[in-house]
Amino acid sequence: EIVMTQTPLSLPVTPGESASISCRSSQSLLHTDGKTYLNWYLQKPGQSPQLLIYLVSNRFSGVPDRFIGSGSGTDFTLKISRVEAEDVGVYYCMQCLQCPPTLETSLYTRV
Repeated sequence: EIVMTQTPLSLPVTPGESASISCRSSQSLLHTDGKTYLNWYLQKPGQSPQLLIYLVSNRFSGVPDRFIGSGSGTDFTLKISRVEAEDVGVYYCMQCLQCPPTLETSLYTRV
């Protein structure tokens, strides 16, 4: 089983600031096909999780370029530049090297 760990578990920020969430996996998420199976999701209050970033750094359709994914192997980061009030919610990093995936971080936007 691959264990995912995110830090911080809560992150108070104000609009206009930058925010960064780290994610670490217990083993490398690099597949033999050369792809690294790490995605980021955002679950807004009252909504289902929505895909933000897939395969480490690729923004899903319609996701603003304020969201930047990076990393490799076991260590990954989601950076949100110029946080907006609409970014409030729970952010998850998800591995799918082994499915079903494991989830885990909260981002709070203090308005």
